[in-house]
Amino acid sequence: MMDPKKIRKSIPRFAGWIALITCSLIVRFIPAVLLYGFARNLAAFVFFLLGKQRRIAMESLEIAFGKEKSPKELRRIARDCFIYMAKSGIELLFFIDRPQLIRGWVTISGKQHLDAALSQGRGVILVSAHFGNFPLMLAKLSLEGYKAGAIMRPMRDERTEKFFLKKRKGFQVNTIYSQPRQACVENTIKALRNNELVLIPIDQNFGTSGVFVDFFGRKAATATGPVVLALRTKAVILPCFMVRQGDDTQKIIFEPPIDLEKAEDRKEIVLNTIQKLTRIIEAYIRKYPAEWGWIHRRWKSKQNSKEGGA
Repeated sequence: MMDPKKIRKSIPRFAGWIALITCSLIVRFIPAVLLYGFARNLAAFVFFLLGKQRRIAMESLEIAFGKEKSPKELRRIARDCFIYMAKSGIELLFFIDRPQLIRGWVTISGKQHLDAALSQGRGVILVSAHFGNFPLMLAKLSLEGYKAGAIMRPMRDERTEKFFLKKRKGFQVNTIYSQPRQACVENTIKALRNNELVLIPIDQNFGTSGVFVDFFGRKAATATGPVVLALRTKAVILPCFMVRQGDDTQKIIFEPPIDLEKAEDRKEIVLNTIQKLTRIIEAYIRKYPAEWGWIHRRWKSKQNSKEGGA
């Protein structure tokens, strides 16, 4: 007899898989001019349907902007967040089979920072967030001739993961799974020593394994991987973000490289540098609030009073 808990989990995953296949078929045949209208309608439906995610988004926005913005403004950002996520998802399904269109749809700003970092020959750690259509960024970089990959968690639904893994392979984007941890570290170091780009988002709750740094005025558990890897490999840390433009084209923005913070010991270097990177991420979210994924419980883990923080 199947475990009732497993059954409850399998139902929404199966529904998500059916939704993915349905949207893939629609996007395959729908005229390009109607894509974003379809995405808006899809977002409105999902915003209404997914009450739990809607509540999480509002709670997260209240933490970040509750003292600065009105409830009406927060709800508008939440709605726009769902719209942007729907647009990103539809774009991925549309561009997956039309890679030639990505070249003109996605532009790059600050490319000199990327090329200068690669010229050092020790690999580049691209630090970013679940911000904008960041998977499309990897496809664009690969099409431009860069060897690019990312550390990512596998999706909970195995069918969905296989679907997108196949597409990433088609774009020659290297997938480095975050688990098992030792394999993740080894594969990342190998990529960096081959002078490749490795994208590492550090904007999600990392439990007790990370460090606690300030994020919108509250302590948030944050992954330390980019700094630990940079200390070990001497790779360059380069913040980058994918920003949607007014006409729905995309721009990749590369910031100048981040030097490791000077401190007396390794733990301080890691903590202080992660804080610096988190401030950059926060600055982008403040500037483009609807671009970030507010449906994640970023502040879920609580700091132990004995633990350090920034």
